Amino acid sequence: MAGFFFDEALLTRGWARDVRIAVEAGLIVSIVSGGAAEPGDERHGIGVPGIANLHSHAFQRGMAGLAEIRATSADSFWTWRELMYRFVGRMTADDIEVVAAQAYVEMLETGFTRVGEFHYIHHDLTGDPYANPGELAERIAAASQATGIGLTLLPVFYAHAGFGGRAPASGQRRFVNDLDRYSQLIEASRRAVAGLEGALVGLAPHSLRAVTPRELDAVVALAGAGPIHIHIAEQTREVDECIAWCGQRPLQWLFDHAPVDRRWCLVHATHATPMEIRALADSGAVAGLCPVTEANLGDGTFNAPEFNSQNGVFGIGTDSNVLIGVSCELRQLEYAQRLALMARNVIASGDTTSTGRALFDGALRGGSQALGVTRGGLTEGGFADIVSLDAESAALAGRCGDAILDSWIFGANRSPVDCVWARGRKVVKDGRHVSRERVARRFRGAIEGLLLA
Repeated sequence: MAGFFFDEALLTRGWARDVRIAVEAGLIVSIVSGGAAEPGDERHGIGVPGIANLHSHAFQRGMAGLAEIRATSADSFWTWRELMYRFVGRMTADDIEVVAAQAYVEMLETGFTRVGEFHYIHHDLTGDPYANPGELAERIAAASQATGIGLTLLPVFYAHAGFGGRAPASGQRRFVNDLDRYSQLIEASRRAVAGLEGALVGLAPHSLRAVTPRELDAVVALAGAGPIHIHIAEQTREVDECIAWCGQRPLQWLFDHAPVDRRWCLVHATHATPMEIRALADSGAVAGLCPVTEANLGDGTFNAPEFNSQNGVFGIGTDSNVLIGVSCELRQLEYAQRLALMARNVIASGDTTSTGRALFDGALRGGSQALGVTRGGLTEGGFADIVSLDAESAALAGRCGDAILDSWIFGANRSPVDCVWARGRKVVKDGRHVSRERVARRFRGAIEGLLLA
């Protein structure tokens, strides 16, 4: 049994003073506020729950910053994708594990305590299956184990290069499976995470571009009660090609042909009509927003105010991992809305007048739901995923309650994250991951090998 005492902490019922949290076997067993610390307790100023990062392609952290050079023609998501294909085409299994570990260290240092790894690299450099279908799933699990981040592994089914079952391109050779091999991958992925405390396995049909209707039905049938994630309506070209294929927009087609419910996370959903926004909110599914990546790729801006007015559920992800941070994603989510609407404090609504609190609460709720965590936040019986903020940070001077979140998200140039516990295991101390130097050293070696060879 370990005890943690906070002068102020954000519990599921709201902010409380003098909070003692007792943790055993990775779970919160009791929370008492308004009391005193006990001998041996670890003491901190401010405690908040860790946030779930609902959408990550960890391997892409290795190419962050490499796509910021304009091509001779207009750049877009599709030109960026060709560079990504070339990059992943050179990564060994060792490289993938090392880069994932670096991404996970950075996530933990910013306050993410669980990641949804949308895992779509399955084969070797030639595109041939490994003898062990779970080879690369095991590498993701190893990176999770080494860094301590909670893992919801989402093996991706990817079979085609475009709507209507178009044959895959050579750059996609490491991603592609048929249904039989995908079923084997799911089982191998479950074995890969079996030794990880709190780890879960969901599944992910990559997109309507990459699966046929028959394949989508078969993949969804494998999910049971587990999470189902899919890319949807990220790009206007995707919408146009979907209409050309079937006469419907991607979200419209999905709601008409798939059993979308609260198990689902619809990643991006950027280009949604008001009717589709209503259908998404009514379904209970999570809108998986990745604001930094969506801005970096020029995707567009999700209509968050309309979605919120329908009581929709959203969470945040780091997607391409071009920049990693809880506050980065939440700030970009709000600022994109401000630019689109030429207004301020857009996400705040109703009784929640603090924009930071509205963003944080939304990401906490939606991220937990999307990654299969039944008890998110600081609550008895939930995972002990706890973040302490440095009360001595200049950005937080004199703040209390929701002003802490507002100032962290919008006013802190340097992250005030001090310590992080993932399922009760202390993985960040004084703002630095306990394995930061070792992981970074391996990362530098891997990237130099990829770029200089």
